[in-house]
Amino acid sequence: MSLFNVYPLFDVTPVKGKDVFVYDTNNTKYLDLYGGHAVISIGHAHPTYTKAITDQVNTLGFYSNSIQNPLQVELAKQITSISNCEDYHLFLCNSGAEANENALKLASFHTNKKKVIAFKNSFHGRTSAAVAATDNPKIVAPINAQQEVIFLEFEDLVGVEKALQNNDVCAVIIETIQGVGGLDEASTNFYQGLERLCNEYNTLLIADEIQSGFGRTGDFFAFQKHGITPDIISMAKGMGNGFPIGGILIHPKIKASFGLLGTTFGGNHLACAASLAVIKVLQEEDLMKNVKEISTYFTQKLKEIPEVITIKGRGLMLGIEFSQPIASLRKSMLFDQHIFTGSAKNPNLLRLLPSLTLKKEHVDTFISALKEVLSMNQKIATAN
Repeated sequence: MSLFNVYPLFDVTPVKGKDVFVYDTNNTKYLDLYGGHAVISIGHAHPTYTKAITDQVNTLGFYSNSIQNPLQVELAKQITSISNCEDYHLFLCNSGAEANENALKLASFHTNKKKVIAFKNSFHGRTSAAVAATDNPKIVAPINAQQEVIFLEFEDLVGVEKALQNNDVCAVIIETIQGVGGLDEASTNFYQGLERLCNEYNTLLIADEIQSGFGRTGDFFAFQKHGITPDIISMAKGMGNGFPIGGILIHPKIKASFGLLGTTFGGNHLACAASLAVIKVLQEEDLMKNVKEISTYFTQKLKEIPEVITIKGRGLMLGIEFSQPIASLRKSMLFDQHIFTGSAKNPNLLRLLPSLTLKKEHVDTFISALKEVLSMNQKIATAN
């Protein structure tokens, strides 16, 4: 039996990881500045994390949500403490797509409406409603397209209000900082305007923090910079440092009832142990402070490179924009310099989502390698 061929694969086979590095089958060492799509938040094989998972699987790895699970209660407590999101309720699931799916379903239940407002270049997942709210027709199947979604531009509050006036929109869903779409972030005025309009028209505001949450921007959630209070906050990615876990924080005005939401594996004992370990490391190693310091240093170094047109994003969710496509540059960084990076919908944008444990020495390694590749490319272009 062969694998269903849906992923274009680089010819690299990682077999081991340690902090910001991974090692392949030839024991080649790679600097990982992509973290498997922003998943690796506290570094590969962090000892606190591996011990927590080992200890938990040695006692109880899984049971269903039909019994008491004190680890879920403790995780809710710790997320409240580190995020300062008081009074929210926690529902746990397995992934970012599932988190957004539940967020949209909950919004529809709460408002008894069915339309959704999303934004151009958005990416919210690949499940039914989440993929319909994703601005990529190539991954929206006909069965998904029956969902009614209105796509608008960032900053278009006039368009948002016009759509809300029909009184049939259950939710406005927005990535505070767009991930796949290219690291764009709207203004504080826009986010606050969305909150005001949603309150006025009985529509829920969903903040998709799946990539930008859990400390990646230097704040626990990226929306906190803008002084808003979303009705639902979705999270995943760095929440488990590689163990599958997602969740939504739900405003207390949204009432629970038995059977309203459900999941088999969501919030299992191993997943909770993984996420609790992530929060412990974030706090003990003061990683959100580190994110801000390293981001400032990173940005300063990137500004020294003339080929860099724009630096997008915040914290360690960064996009480096060039005047031409980065596909060949990315391959050179991987195969010649042994550095993992990412791409985006914007073909000219190199996307960086490293572990929050990144240090200045790692930034220096990347900057040196990037300069070398750019210089080599310039020599080749001149010779031709």
